[in-house]
Amino acid sequence: MTAVGEFRLRPVEEDDLPLITAWMNDPAVAAFWQLAGPPEVTEQHVRPQLSPGGPSRPYLGLLDGEPISYWEVYRTARDRLADHYPAGPDDLGVHLLLGPPSARGRGLGAVLIDAVAGELLRNCPRVVAEPDVRNTASVRSFERAGFHRAGELRLAEKRAVLMIRERTRTEPDR
Repeated sequence: MTAVGEFRLRPVEEDDLPLITAWMNDPAVAAFWQLAGPPEVTEQHVRPQLSPGGPSRPYLGLLDGEPISYWEVYRTARDRLADHYPAGPDDLGVHLLLGPPSARGRGLGAVLIDAVAGELLRNCPRVVAEPDVRNTASVRSFERAGFHRAGELRLAEKRAVLMIRERTRTEPDR
């Protein structure tokens, strides 16, 4: 449970691709995810993640049973992000988009990021994110969820803010 309702992540399934494609084609999302276009564009991005051993794990975030967000969780040590900070072998990275426009601008991002990071930190020492510096709403949401700015990165497709949240004593190791 969160302050906004029951929230859970469930693995993305093939049947979810049309919904994710629709979200990727929303101009507010497309500006940062750069996956707008026909369904094949989103499928080429998501499909490799659906197989075991893929680069990351994709999830749908459900708030009171309704799809509201798309997440990718990955090991930073096996990602290009490891070239930009001292990645530990068990650090996890997250990417997030709030899907429906009605979900944005209400403070949901911080609540959901806090819930997901809190759960991930039960099994890892750090959770890392790298939102686009232009996406001030996303950066603020990560800050409100307990992440701190650890610097700026120049990635191939964007300038990003490196955001890090570390396990605290209230988030014990499992």
